[in-house]
Amino acid sequence: MVQLNTAVMKKIHILLALFLVTGLTAQEKDLFNGKNLDGWTIYGTEKWYVEDGLLVSESGPDAQYGYLATNDHYKDFELSLEFLQEADGNSGVFVRSTIEGTKVSGWQVEVAPKGKHTGGVYESYGRGWLVKPEAEKEMVLQEGRWNTLKIRMMGDQLTSWLNGVQMVSISDEAIGKGEGSIALQIHDGGGIKVKWRNIKLIVPE
Repeated sequence: MVQLNTAVMKKIHILLALFLVTGLTAQEKDLFNGKNLDGWTIYGTEKWYVEDGLLVSESGPDAQYGYLATNDHYKDFELSLEFLQEADGNSGVFVRSTIEGTKVSGWQVEVAPKGKHTGGVYESYGRGWLVKPEAEKEMVLQEGRWNTLKIRMMGDQLTSWLNGVQMVSISDEAIGKGEGSIALQIHDGGGIKVKWRNIKLIVPE
């Protein structure tokens, strides 16, 4: 099993301590077991598979949108994961989202090539871009290398970090009312391949 690096473990311990100070308890979960896709559902015809302990997302012959969503729904949480973009690398992480076929409702924290607003928040089939990172933060993305993305959802507040740098923070009533899964995306157009690992979730009990 792939081990968390020291920085990720430190962040998890800080959040656990925060829950304790505020009188809440927290549960840490591995959303991806490194062996198979148990606990997830594939939507669409794009490719999702496990190889060498990594979760791989790849465009299929239809070159359409594809999603891999948790079977469970999560409201308030802190999600930490690592991704490595190959080829195009246009993907994303959806929160509090529902999917029918390949039509998704909810909010995407963008994962995309440099200059395409990784860490920003996009509302699919709705208002479009809600917030993009400041221009100078576009350089935080490490192309061709592993990147760490963290997303914190608390009530109507969504905050994202990329490689330890806060990218955006938004307070939005519609996000606060949202319900649904965590989902990874493959963008349409073909030629996309992204690898994922260390998908960890902390939720208050």
